[in-house]
Amino acid sequence: MNSWTLAYDGFDPRHEGLREALCTLGNGYFATRGAAPERGADGVHYPGTYVAGCYNRATSLVAGHEIENEDLVNAPNWLPLTFCAEGGRWLGEDGAAGSGQRLELDLRRGVLTRTFQVCDGEGRTTRVRQRRLVSMAEPHLAALETELTPQDWSGTLTVRSALDGAVANSGVERYRKLNDRHLVPQGTGGAAPEETWLRSETSASGIGIALAARTRVTRGPGAATAAVDSRPDWIGCDLEVAAVGGRPVTVEKVVALHTSRDKAISDHLTAARASLARAGDFAELLESHTLAWRHLWQECAVDVGDAEDQRILRLHLFHLLQTLSPHTADLDVGVPARGLHGEAYRGHVFWDELFVFPLLNLHLPETARALLRYRWRRLPRARAAARAQGLRGAMFPWQSGSDGREETQHLHLNPRSGHWLSDRSYLQRHVGIAIAYNVWEHYRVTGGTAFLANFGAELLLEIARTLADLAAYDHRLGRYVIRGVMGPDEYHDAYPDREEPGLDDNAYTNIMAVWVLQRALQALEELPEASRRRVSERIGLTAAETKRFGRIAARMRVPFHEDVISQFAGYEELAELDWAAYRARYGDIRRLDRILEAEGDSCNRYRASKQADVLMLFFLLSAEELRDILRRLGYEDRADDPGLIPRTVDHYLARTSHGSTLSAVVHAWVLSRTDRAASWSFLREALRSDIDDSQGGTTAEGIHLGAMAGTVDVLIRCYTGLSAHGGSLRLAPTLPPELPHLSFHLRYRGHRGVRLDISAAEARISVPPSPLPPLAVECRGRSASVAPGTSRVLPVR
Repeated sequence: MNSWTLAYDGFDPRHEGLREALCTLGNGYFATRGAAPERGADGVHYPGTYVAGCYNRATSLVAGHEIENEDLVNAPNWLPLTFCAEGGRWLGEDGAAGSGQRLELDLRRGVLTRTFQVCDGEGRTTRVRQRRLVSMAEPHLAALETELTPQDWSGTLTVRSALDGAVANSGVERYRKLNDRHLVPQGTGGAAPEETWLRSETSASGIGIALAARTRVTRGPGAATAAVDSRPDWIGCDLEVAAVGGRPVTVEKVVALHTSRDKAISDHLTAARASLARAGDFAELLESHTLAWRHLWQECAVDVGDAEDQRILRLHLFHLLQTLSPHTADLDVGVPARGLHGEAYRGHVFWDELFVFPLLNLHLPETARALLRYRWRRLPRARAAARAQGLRGAMFPWQSGSDGREETQHLHLNPRSGHWLSDRSYLQRHVGIAIAYNVWEHYRVTGGTAFLANFGAELLLEIARTLADLAAYDHRLGRYVIRGVMGPDEYHDAYPDREEPGLDDNAYTNIMAVWVLQRALQALEELPEASRRRVSERIGLTAAETKRFGRIAARMRVPFHEDVISQFAGYEELAELDWAAYRARYGDIRRLDRILEAEGDSCNRYRASKQADVLMLFFLLSAEELRDILRRLGYEDRADDPGLIPRTVDHYLARTSHGSTLSAVVHAWVLSRTDRAASWSFLREALRSDIDDSQGGTTAEGIHLGAMAGTVDVLIRCYTGLSAHGGSLRLAPTLPPELPHLSFHLRYRGHRGVRLDISAAEARISVPPSPLPPLAVECRGRSASVAPGTSRVLPVR
């Protein structure tokens, strides 16, 4: 197994879900889990296919209440393919079992290869080799090639290829008591083997989904005959061929998938059939698909020294690019927290884009801008949510799906206790902060005010208005406060002695609200006068409001205790948890909230965090930015205290269970300047969190996209000190000893394919030839101008 390959030998039903998730193939438009084609959803295998942005609502009865949930739909399954020797059982049935299986995921080309042997009930052995792809060149196409070689028999070989619309959203065990049926059959048809088709429609959202398939015997000792069997939600094509021992038979299945949401189509079935008719054979599809991946890797590859770290790093980039590819730039979709790899979190969009955007800005800025348009298109819904709370501006939901309404469920299940509990995570107001942060960073990296003038400033300003209206002036404190919210740490959703939910003055929310208000005012200043006037008039922004922005940004409250930043007001009054006792009793306490609730207790009583909350401030803001905010707020003594940040880091590091995969990413970042060994340890933990399924079964339900992107970002931006300032690319490398060398490409201010080679001693910046002006670079106070077609080397010490 090399650094471009993820491989699994044998079959282990306990880990099949994990392997299926990590072997998912996709192209940004749709993705299919790495499930065996001959298997359906049977409790071990789960062949899910997910189309970006394809959601549907269904109502379930939970604890005596009708609950409506919106899910990313498990689309009709295009994979089904099985075979049998004459008179024998079909592969997948009892008596026809596979053995000696090997799965190989080729990360360089995006191809999954599976090899195994089948011995049927009659003792006949067949060698099987399968390759599949979901085309990165043609986003509506996928293909499966199966080579069958009889080892010790000759006779009639029958191959059955099908399209299956009788699927459900049953990939997450704790959701299985809910309504999981989202597809309504709309018919099947076609003439095998050249074309079979299937249509479905989502039951509530009315999205049409069409599949068209072509199954051919492309190599074999004789001609094949075909027969079709169909139902309204399933169609199969049986191909019979005379097989000869030792001579391979190759069967090729090419599938086109379209939905009624697609552009430039008359209808989705016609489009699917037309795409299939234009599609080449497997070899042709593989050639164009491989070329598309080669171009992507040229843009996005990151090279480190250690082969195992390199392999996992490529796996993370691979799944990021399969979820958010250049094809995504033409879609109206957000960043699904679990990728297009499973049904956890119902495929919803949270704040994970905060960890994804830095990579997209530097590699695929068009995709990043499209994801911001997803938020911008949902401004009307966010404005309505703000008005419902008596606020101006736009209040984005904690969980988003199709149209931007709040998708957070009212109840959630604790699988440890079996209790259905109130879900208060809708009180998290930092989604808007994440969107505002991404708007500003996209502007800083890509440059130019056109983006701000078109829609970026509108997003930023509307979020700032809501944050300003959330802030109320407390005359007793002489400061603005924000009450009744939740921070990124989801262990605390209320005070232990209060009935109403929410917390006061969450430090992350308050400080980042100040940052957003400052950037909103800065955006107005940087816009040309005509654009500034148009944006202000369009949203009705008044001078009185912007003056209030400034007042709040100068007098927001930040709570402190014991010379550290408090997670929220009153945090110091909570009890200390006996961490050693709980680790001794339970071992893995990442989900401490579930453990305590099952004991009849609550995290609300303790200084215990699921993930970094206050530490997110040091993740997003430089020490200088944070100190500047504290000074402007009048906390000069805190700002000038050099021990504030390290004390705060140590305080929460000792009180965090790391129940989120994002926590290790944040800790790797914030420790990078003070404890490089600990930083590297957290980065390795984050790198391995999905491949090792460190959270015990969650990866099988979908990869953690934010954590995967975050690991790459720690390498590219954190360990290199990479940032954009005033049109200049700045570097301040501090590589851990375990990382002697780091190389990667990026795009910056129009320059495409800029290469950085960084070691402990020097940084080489290479700019490809172009008619663009030279690239300005700074490295630890030394400046250079790198002309296109040249390289410069700067010392890093």
